[in-house]
Amino acid sequence: MNTGNSWRASLLATVFLGLNLVCIHSLALAAEPWPTKPIKIIVPFSPGSVQDALARSFSNELGAALGEPVVVENKAGAGGTVGTGIVGKATPDGYTFLLAAASHNINGSLFNKLSFDPIKDFTGAAYIGTSSYIMMTNADFPAKSVSEFIALAKANPGQYNYASAGNGSASHLAMAYFDSMAGIQLVHIPTKGTGDAITELLAGRAQAVIAANVAALPFANDPRIRFLGVSSEKPSPFVPGVPTIGMTLKGYVFDSWFGLLAPAATPQPVIAKLQSEMAKLLKQPEIVERMRRQGIEIGNLSPAEFNQLLVRDYVRMANVVKASGAKAE
Repeated sequence: MNTGNSWRASLLATVFLGLNLVCIHSLALAAEPWPTKPIKIIVPFSPGSVQDALARSFSNELGAALGEPVVVENKAGAGGTVGTGIVGKATPDGYTFLLAAASHNINGSLFNKLSFDPIKDFTGAAYIGTSSYIMMTNADFPAKSVSEFIALAKANPGQYNYASAGNGSASHLAMAYFDSMAGIQLVHIPTKGTGDAITELLAGRAQAVIAANVAALPFANDPRIRFLGVSSEKPSPFVPGVPTIGMTLKGYVFDSWFGLLAPAATPQPVIAKLQSEMAKLLKQPEIVERMRRQGIEIGNLSPAEFNQLLVRDYVRMANVVKASGAKAE
């Protein structure tokens, strides 16, 4: 009996010692200074993309604020899922982040199989803001409003094309959603990026493109392009006088959030420090101006509020994908 009690006491002591060592190890990790080496921001799209331009607009200043370089790396492929998967499986040590946007949640419903879970494998690290999209046509196209565009498309089913940044891209889904709600049939021309999609529009091979502000705004005064409507719920401050698409197509809203995501188990002190430094940067006049030029309305959400937004947006985008009938190829 005494031997059994001694064995159990020894086992319990070993278990408690192990638990204590785990706790001490966790506390030690939390107490380690961060950062102590360069930080990577993975952009899951090619150079020149919306996310790429955004990441590079603040990466140098963020690195200076944190005391270590912040390096932007492009890991494009499969509608952004390649780079996203890299971050989702990265060591959660605060040295790998994802510059994410609405496409992050879109892909969760657009692709049948992914190597990551858009919600469970990530945590909100630093919210940046939102951007709407702009529906554009070639200036030679006869439609001068959203209602005229819909009327022409209904009268000529399958005769008009729209270009996008590729199968599964936000510009693809935005237009497919528009088609579904308007009850029209347009032919999709996928390209390698939004710039290529606008080239198709300028060449007259496509009659419409819905592009994010950052890609569309440089053409605001271009006589070759006509802006028909903005995708946001309210008129955009970046293109005064351009009506919302929803004024004609009731209920149509399509916009995108932007922010930095981290692997899910990234220590909270790291998240808190990153969010704090980003919040300071987003108040600097020169950073604000860069965001404004990209058509981004800066926001202020805590990491917890950002995570709540991610969950809400995931549900919303699932409904949009279902309504649009869009599929990733």
